[in-house]
Amino acid sequence: MAAVGASALALGAAGALAAPGAAAAAESVTAQYHTGSTGSDQAEPWLKLTNSGADSVQLSGLTVRYYFKADSASTTYRFACSWASKGCSNITGTFGTLTKPTATADRYLEIGFTSGAGSLASGADTGDMQLRFHRTDWQPLDQRDDYSFGPSQTAYADWSKVTVQRGGTLLWGTAPEGNDPGDPGDPGDPGGPDPTKPALFDDLDYTAHDDPRIAQRGWTVKSGPGGPGAPGATWAPEQVTFAEESGNSVMTLRTSTDGTAAGTKQTELFHQRKFTKGTYAARVHFSDTPNSGPDGDHMVQTFFTITPLDAPMDPDYGELDFEYLPNGGWGEPANILYTTSWETYNPEPWQAVNTHTEVRRSYAGWHDLVVTVDNTSIKYYVDGQLFGTHGEPYLPETAMSINLNHWIISGGLVASGTPRAYDEKVDYVYYAQDQILTPAQVEAQVAKYRTDGVTHTDNVG
Repeated sequence: MAAVGASALALGAAGALAAPGAAAAAESVTAQYHTGSTGSDQAEPWLKLTNSGADSVQLSGLTVRYYFKADSASTTYRFACSWASKGCSNITGTFGTLTKPTATADRYLEIGFTSGAGSLASGADTGDMQLRFHRTDWQPLDQRDDYSFGPSQTAYADWSKVTVQRGGTLLWGTAPEGNDPGDPGDPGDPGGPDPTKPALFDDLDYTAHDDPRIAQRGWTVKSGPGGPGAPGATWAPEQVTFAEESGNSVMTLRTSTDGTAAGTKQTELFHQRKFTKGTYAARVHFSDTPNSGPDGDHMVQTFFTITPLDAPMDPDYGELDFEYLPNGGWGEPANILYTTSWETYNPEPWQAVNTHTEVRRSYAGWHDLVVTVDNTSIKYYVDGQLFGTHGEPYLPETAMSINLNHWIISGGLVASGTPRAYDEKVDYVYYAQDQILTPAQVEAQVAKYRTDGVTHTDNVG
């Protein structure tokens, strides 16, 4: 992980990068349902989607909502996938709250898909998705007053009481009255940038690591010893540099090594703690190979937010990570990108409460990274496409800092004394407080700042 060490990444649930789908207007999808259980300890909505249109439908980007009535306002729930033809690792589940509660629904379970779920040809279906959810305290739950529950549905049949949508476009089903997906005020729907709400934008237009404006604007260039990374490595401010590329100021985080921990210099820039719900974004360039010398060191190139851990299993701790490993590490043999959401951890003995999504491929080059946080979910996007969705208990509860760092995993140095250096580059950092923006809206807002000649603004309290 970006700040504490990363063996906990193995504890998460795997996912994969979402890919663009066909235009929602051209898609036609039918949902079938049957109940896997009418028992008292958990609900089992088994679902199947069929492409009833003429064109292929990409599953990533589709969401399915199953609506139910919570047993009490304070009750929380956990999602699980028992079995799925498309693979449980390719199916996500998060919970949301309806803005207009009814007598039979005030919550919903939202099912999503990663790119690993693939697509459906005309007439094809997903096969079984044997899903379930239960109260986190495992107390009995009452399904009898749940909008989407059908106790007599013991075999698959079309079921209009679940909805299927892509973005704000409803493709199938009828939501509880006043709660159609895409209705104004739906907490899952993105809103446009509101200029009256607090935001931070930094074009990283600085002269050097010791430019006094960096500290004046709330940033710190890390220096001296300390984790993460190889014990004995140091953080080198002088290797944080700024230069113009393609008309924009770009920051470079250069991490170098001579094959020894003492000869390893890492880099980090972090902002003060004052960021909570909203939209975080950065344009980041990952590198797979060093500028010169031997390749193979286990690098970690990041964009993340964090609340520090004050004590083992600190309930106020939180962290949301993009972490790219160009040469593998933590048991991975090659390129891998992780997004990880943290509830808390215990450093000794190691115990972690986290979840993650991963994709194993090269991400060398520039990428637009966006993460949104609202009251129901954390959503990670890469280059405009949904990468992973995480829910409770991983939602952050306290103010976080924004961080970018570049380091080498302990034990991950190549056995060579030849000097080498790797570069991670960053074009900008953006945060919109209490606003859930789409990647396209982020891109448009950043473009507007630049058109207006704004290189820095920050009115986040």
